[in-house]
Amino acid sequence: MRHESPVLTPSAVRSAPSFDGILAAAEAIRPVLPPTPAWSYPVLDARIGSHIVVKHENVQPIGAFKVRGGVTLAAARTPDERRGIVTVSTGNHAQSMAFAGRSAGVPVTIVMPTSAPANKVQAVRALGGTVVLEGRTMAESAQHAVALAERKGLFFLNPGNEPAIIHGHGTVYLELLRDHPEIETLYVPVGSGSGAAGAVMVRDAIAPHVRVVGVQAAGAPAAYRSWASGRIESAPSDTFASGLATGTGFAVPQSILRGGLDDFLLVTEGELRDALRIMASDAHTLCEGAGVAGLAGAIADTRRPGVVGFACTGGNADADEIRALSG
Repeated sequence: MRHESPVLTPSAVRSAPSFDGILAAAEAIRPVLPPTPAWSYPVLDARIGSHIVVKHENVQPIGAFKVRGGVTLAAARTPDERRGIVTVSTGNHAQSMAFAGRSAGVPVTIVMPTSAPANKVQAVRALGGTVVLEGRTMAESAQHAVALAERKGLFFLNPGNEPAIIHGHGTVYLELLRDHPEIETLYVPVGSGSGAAGAVMVRDAIAPHVRVVGVQAAGAPAAYRSWASGRIESAPSDTFASGLATGTGFAVPQSILRGGLDDFLLVTEGELRDALRIMASDAHTLCEGAGVAGLAGAIADTRRPGVVGFACTGGNADADEIRALSG
């Protein structure tokens, strides 16, 4: 089925999540971010027992897929947002917004938990973002960010519930499923759920035969519990995979995931670390913890079919993750 790209306007990108919004986001990011490659690796296929297509978002300018969301938002920014944006992140969304803010000339302040990886804090500052380290968890950091935005009269960006971010993240799976219609199951990491929501909308529009399976760390199961119960839930967050370390579900992506995911898997810290080593050895790819959740889910899924797709959503491994590669 052919879908025409909608006229690129702020309203197309900032309206309620939709496939048209993803198409508009693809137009918004095209001048800035070329499509990323997708490769297969015979050694990885042999180890897992399925043909695997890996989408390499680790080659983005910030090393992660979330730059797509920041660039999409910047392309459709409102007058209020031009004065400055405050947001919250454990690292990759922070880099995305710093990158986009620098490109668009918009001041961006990111509140990050005190546990955020040092390499990601350094990267945000190098990209021109202002970092505020506050709170032990994302929930505590978010409370501080909201208060900071109100005090300074700036726009608070909720990274999980903003349609432009969801639309931008969905372009990963628009590219992947357009280029590889042979994929039977997509395994998608879930932190806030923005990427998985985008994957569901793309699947519904152009590849209805594809199963979409969410994957989250068992140590940070808030999104999984929200999906399973049908209401927004919070849960303790204890995982080395910072991109999965959300402590609460997000209403907007959950409204899409609830009826859209075919399954939702929780993977252990050991399974994530094993997947880190496998990607490094079999696919010649350095990933961060959240970036291998798709592979960890594929390995754990007893219903895994013959052709599997997932994105290495980020390659910003910290020192602990790099040490884990040696076993």
